[in-house]
Amino acid sequence: MKIIPVELGSRSYPIYIGNCLNDRSLFDTTIQNREVVIVTNETIAPLYLSKVQDLLANERRIVHSVVLPDGESFKTLDTVNRIFSFLLEKNISRKVGLVALGGGVIGDMTGFAAASYQRGVDFYQIPTTLLSQVDSSVGGKTGVNHPLGKNMIGAFKQPLAVFIDPSTLRTLPAREFSAGFAEVMKHGIIQDADYFEFLESNLEQIFNLDDEILVSVIARSCEIKADVVSKDETEQGLRATLNLGHTFGHAIETTLGYGEWLHGEAVGVGMVMAADLSHRLGLVGESDVDRIGALVKKAKLPVTVPSSMTSAQFMTAMARDKKVDAGTLRLILLRGLGQGFVTGDFDQAKLSETLAAFCAH
Repeated sequence: MKIIPVELGSRSYPIYIGNCLNDRSLFDTTIQNREVVIVTNETIAPLYLSKVQDLLANERRIVHSVVLPDGESFKTLDTVNRIFSFLLEKNISRKVGLVALGGGVIGDMTGFAAASYQRGVDFYQIPTTLLSQVDSSVGGKTGVNHPLGKNMIGAFKQPLAVFIDPSTLRTLPAREFSAGFAEVMKHGIIQDADYFEFLESNLEQIFNLDDEILVSVIARSCEIKADVVSKDETEQGLRATLNLGHTFGHAIETTLGYGEWLHGEAVGVGMVMAADLSHRLGLVGESDVDRIGALVKKAKLPVTVPSSMTSAQFMTAMARDKKVDAGTLRLILLRGLGQGFVTGDFDQAKLSETLAAFCAH
């Protein structure tokens, strides 16, 4: 069992990585709530719900569960309201602990419900997808989508613990695994060039779900995310670098409709676009751009944008991005592999060139 701490003073918490779903004592000692509600979806419930219910049930604890529809298209206020309705119908007190069992969508909605129900209740994460294990379960960002913008409604709500069991990745569809790997690559691209090289060298073992390699990858990504979050919890500066490729990617998701492309697929091509723009601005060499594009492609992620999208559609969607400040679009760019930074001071004409080049495909 690896334990990665997220250092946030009185709100610090551990990330457990290992054989969590076979360790009853871990849950007994970590979760002290006398009542818990597991929130999951229709895909995950048949696979893991009964196992987690058994792990959490004991003589002093009542365990409930809420099963929601699966998919990014259901990441809405209406779906979160189903969680609230269950809690109210069961007369659940504010001493409850909400347990998110699933991927990033379930984690985001459960965390948002935990931040809001009776002005805040305890929250735990059991992420079952690669994307949620290395990214969305760590750091306390929660929320839902709106037709006009992705993740525009939400709250910061840190969990009390994150339980990551890599064995759940064996039931994950290959497309979902690739999508999660986009966030893994992101950590190397923005902060650790050696890690990026490790991913290049071990890609086959990673996609073959080698246990030792997977634990190493998940742990390193969690270390990077935890370090950034501990320094900038509410995204005032440094944490924004974790959004490499996301402004471009969110534009794709919003324009196509949530769920048409997986989040990681949109982020994958978004990172290629950010690297291209960085090169056009004279910040990185062509070899770095080529390496990023090659790894994205080898991970079976898109390196071109949807054929239906135009530069104008990108600009309209990007203008609503959370990183727009006083009308200025701020992007995460690169000064080289492992050197991500946030800026609103760049040549807009070069952005237009990048959009035109990708939309021409």
